[in-house]
Amino acid sequence: MANISSAELTGRLRDDAAAADLGAEVGDYVALLKPRVMSLVVFTGFVGLYLAPGHINPFLALVAVLCIAVGAGASGAINMWYDRDIDAVMQRTCDRPLPAGRMAPGEALGFGCTLAGASVMVMGLAVNWTAAALLAGTIAFYVFIYTIWLKRRTPQNIVIGGAAGAFPPMIGWAAVTGDVALPSLILFALIFFWTPPHFWALSLYRTGDYAKAGVPMMPVVAGKRETKKQMLIYTVVLWPVALAPAYLGMTGLVYGGVALVLSLMFTLAAVRVWFDDGETAARRMFGFSLLYLFLLFAVMVIDRAPGVTALVGGLFGGGA
Repeated sequence: MANISSAELTGRLRDDAAAADLGAEVGDYVALLKPRVMSLVVFTGFVGLYLAPGHINPFLALVAVLCIAVGAGASGAINMWYDRDIDAVMQRTCDRPLPAGRMAPGEALGFGCTLAGASVMVMGLAVNWTAAALLAGTIAFYVFIYTIWLKRRTPQNIVIGGAAGAFPPMIGWAAVTGDVALPSLILFALIFFWTPPHFWALSLYRTGDYAKAGVPMMPVVAGKRETKKQMLIYTVVLWPVALAPAYLGMTGLVYGGVALVLSLMFTLAAVRVWFDDGETAARRMFGFSLLYLFLLFAVMVIDRAPGVTALVGGLFGGGA
């Protein structure tokens, strides 16, 4: 993609009336929700709900997961509204509805705010207000702390801002229990420490994009070597966090074994990035990081499924 001049960028962003006249399509509203990001958020929220002790009506569980999804989508829509100027100059984001001129900024902001308010109110009225407060805090953190305050000011944007993506398991847990407990904090920490190496892997092969948009991602400010070092450190820090559910009794041997193997593979991916002067290893690590988190949470569910613990015990205990 060729560099976009200031005049062209200004023209794009001032063409709100034309965008409103054209009318956004359903697909544009779906794109505002960042569905790929939302899917992982929803899944981790569901796992928090599944692991929580106690009982919740299946319909209310579905409502809680839906509220988490809508709240995540609302955050994405407001983020796209605020970031439409830098999205226009980045190859990865220039075809989003706002920079591409298919939607007026006011539409996106109104859509996001409406979804945010509705998701919090429904969560509070239908489930409980602890979960609703956590959902409201998550949306506010993503919009005000990460998007508006951190993203354009510090290379630690992802480190601190990553907390927003780490709240969903706590929300799911609170939907069942009405409180926040140590196990839910462990799930929070797992996503929190996973986020920096995940996004820094992406930023390593998108450095030019971020530099052009003026976003101070770690490779832009500190250089690729320092970024690679930080990525490796975070994958090592993840080891005890990823294994914590097993040694705290939240899960059993199945999860513990899988977490050990996956964490080793994640660290090896970071080592490959360290020795690779190109982009291949970073691209592969970014892809694997998504699989890493998904598999960890998926195996937590499998490990807690009825009969799995007894089956594993029988296999390794030899029926003694």
